Amino acid sequence: MSPIAAKAFVVCIALTDFKKYASGVPDRLATEASTARSRLYNDRTLPSSQPRLRLPPGLSESGFEVAVKDLQQSIGSGNVVINDQPLQDGWYLEHPNTHDAFHVVEQEELVCSAVVYPGSTEEVQTVVRWANEHLVPIYPISVGRNVGYGGAAPRVPGGVVLDLGKRMHSILNIDGENASCMVEPGVTYFALYEEILRRNLPLWIDCPDLGGGSVLGNAIDRGVGYTPAGDHFANHCGMEIVLPSGELLRTGMGALPGKDGADNPTWQSFQNNFGPKIDGIFSQSNFGIVTKMGFWLLHDMPHQSYCFTFAKDEDFPHIVDAIRPLAQKGVLGNIPQLRYIVQELNVTGRRKSTFHSGNGPMTREEIRNAAKELPLGDCSWIFYGTQYGDEAAIERQLDTIKKAFSSIPGTKFWLPQDVPEDHYLHSRVQLCSGVPILRELDWLNWLPNAAHLFFSPITPTRGKDAQKIHDIIVAGHKKYGFDIFPTLCIAGREMHYIANKRRAVALLRELDQVARTYSWNDQALLKFNETMKDALDPNRILAPGRCGIWPKRFRDRGWELGVRDVDMKVIGPRL
Repeated sequence: MSPIAAKAFVVCIALTDFKKYASGVPDRLATEASTARSRLYNDRTLPSSQPRLRLPPGLSESGFEVAVKDLQQSIGSGNVVINDQPLQDGWYLEHPNTHDAFHVVEQEELVCSAVVYPGSTEEVQTVVRWANEHLVPIYPISVGRNVGYGGAAPRVPGGVVLDLGKRMHSILNIDGENASCMVEPGVTYFALYEEILRRNLPLWIDCPDLGGGSVLGNAIDRGVGYTPAGDHFANHCGMEIVLPSGELLRTGMGALPGKDGADNPTWQSFQNNFGPKIDGIFSQSNFGIVTKMGFWLLHDMPHQSYCFTFAKDEDFPHIVDAIRPLAQKGVLGNIPQLRYIVQELNVTGRRKSTFHSGNGPMTREEIRNAAKELPLGDCSWIFYGTQYGDEAAIERQLDTIKKAFSSIPGTKFWLPQDVPEDHYLHSRVQLCSGVPILRELDWLNWLPNAAHLFFSPITPTRGKDAQKIHDIIVAGHKKYGFDIFPTLCIAGREMHYIANKRRAVALLRELDQVARTYSWNDQALLKFNETMKDALDPNRILAPGRCGIWPKRFRDRGWELGVRDVDMKVIGPRL
């Protein structure tokens, strides 16, 4: 066994204990998490992989060993782990940081050569400078749980994953009077929520559908939640960023030093700085590594969750048209969800085989018969919303919403007390009042070895436009033999149509060639991003390929995936 392999084996044992710690499951959800994990593992039939070391492009094994020893001397041998052990896909709360747990290519293709665990902003700077010296591509992750849209996999096989979550998980500040906080990348929604409870503060956080992800990481990937503060990036306030050169930058009022070297006390209060506001270029990009981020929190407030059901598939455009004026006038208290009935089936945690035999998608008749046995009964669409304010205000808002939806025949209104305690509506009550949950994991029991990919096109909040997108996605799912169960997050002027796909590389490629579809004026936006990338990252080391932004070193050399790259057997230059 080589010295590198020996070190990896020793550290691998320690990682098992870390995964238990890093899962961050609060005691109140321990049983639910254990049940979800057992279901997922019991459904798996795929074998584990064999050990395989993928080297960074351009480095020999001896060169890589020299580079690794150099980094180990700088930040500690236990904080640099070689990835030459069998790959384990894990699950949501015991995530792999070596590869993509929901891999759509062969498991051993998009894998890293090593994982590095910095413990501070200064150590992140050290790693970045090391990467520049050895020309090693590095891929920062927070906790690696953005599973629907990416995960922890490096886009260039053999890249080094920079896992910020293991050692950088401090809640740096919670200001109860200012209703704000400052966190490191490893702080999860669970951790922030539990700390607010511990301090007995009357504050809410805003959560996405699952609570185990990074607060910081979700925001810079422009994730959303379901309270009035649902736009997470819009509610951030100040960032600390390590640039690809290793230099340090602060945005907003953090760029103005406080007294005697302290942080500026307005850093978490005011978003802007003098001059151009640059925060946005560090979201969904590879222009820097965010190591600290401030957020505004919500004060506790009265609220009422509810749902409406709609009888027919054909009601879809009419529902969208009814929602639009409600959202534009501010009647809706949050960003609501509109779900197709199949999601009512799979969020129960039951398998598809419970309702359907065979390999194809469920028929409409099967869906209808299965829905009849559920608390909401036979319906096609379910609208989940929450209103906020005092009792009188909520009553007035609900009256207005009921009147708007009453024009659609067969509409029914439901409150939490109308359905059993295990119904999903009760999970929405928690989520829409700032309580992170795990309920959405039940989706993954739908099929054996299930995974999910999300495709989220944007459409104006108009029924005819929404119908066009819906028809395209329905046709694609039918072509490739998938059940359709979309979730739609609907605002006043735009709506996200979130289509969930399993084992769907061909469908994904047909629907989604994202970066190059923004092609107005001969790819002006992509060219601007590439110009920025080349200026900020001259050695091309920081996350090449992330969000479709390739530096010169990799650009136009076969690393990009095109619409014909369906079998995904070759990642990188075609020789």
